[in-house]
Amino acid sequence: MGRVTVRRRVLRLRDTAASATAARGTAVRKVDVLAAEEPLEIRLGGRPLTVTMRTPGDDFDLAAGFLVGEGVISSAEEIVAIRYCAGAAEDGANTYNVLDVALAPGTAPPPASLERNFYTTSSCGVCGKASLDAVRTVARWRVDGDPVRVPAEVVSALPGRLREAQRVFDRTGGLHAAGLFTPDGRPLCVREDVGRHNAVDKLVGWAVRDGRLPLVSSVLMVSGRASFELVQKAVMAGIPVLAAVSAPSSLAVELAAETGLTLAGFVRDGSMNVYTGEERLSLASP
Repeated sequence: MGRVTVRRRVLRLRDTAASATAARGTAVRKVDVLAAEEPLEIRLGGRPLTVTMRTPGDDFDLAAGFLVGEGVISSAEEIVAIRYCAGAAEDGANTYNVLDVALAPGTAPPPASLERNFYTTSSCGVCGKASLDAVRTVARWRVDGDPVRVPAEVVSALPGRLREAQRVFDRTGGLHAAGLFTPDGRPLCVREDVGRHNAVDKLVGWAVRDGRLPLVSSVLMVSGRASFELVQKAVMAGIPVLAAVSAPSSLAVELAAETGLTLAGFVRDGSMNVYTGEERLSLASP
């Protein structure tokens, strides 16, 4: 899998809790497969915009999805080119960790109020926003009028379907995932990354570069929790339903309620908590 994974020798300890009747533990040296994590610097017209820690792969989609989430673009036509920057290293080599996005003429860059600090982490894509108000980006599409209806049993099955598509997770156990599904549970796209927000950006970037925005009548399933930023990214892409394996934050629920997004958390083992937009989820008749 190339730079997506890294192999490293480790010391594996087992059965370390010895007792009077049990033998002592064992120590074995083996090769472990790790999820790769490297910085990606995104430039806009040659000017540094942000740096995020990500798993290499689908970098062009990551950059495009990031710009959708910031409200800079909403279609592939607003991007002229995305290219890796040669000479990124001191010796002039291309590290494939710096890329530049050229916007189409007339496409405005993000305003200063929306700029992130130059460094963000893989665990928190919102860290560094100038203020909470700056995060509340004005979406180009409304999701509150989306008439989609999704059977609750379909949503309950999505964590399993998402997990089945996580090929790198099977080898490393260390990646988040985001999956886009139809109302009947058919997968459209799945992306993995060390960061939840990066996985969603890669998915949205795939959609914008494929001419699919807005993503009406679709369901976004994410591993882990549902943060404020993941709700924002769903709304910015026109996704009406967001489901998460773990809990949402209070601010995520607040934004979902304001925008008309259906938000479900703790989706696992045939159950879930529906925090907003319950009218879109239907139960099977008794």
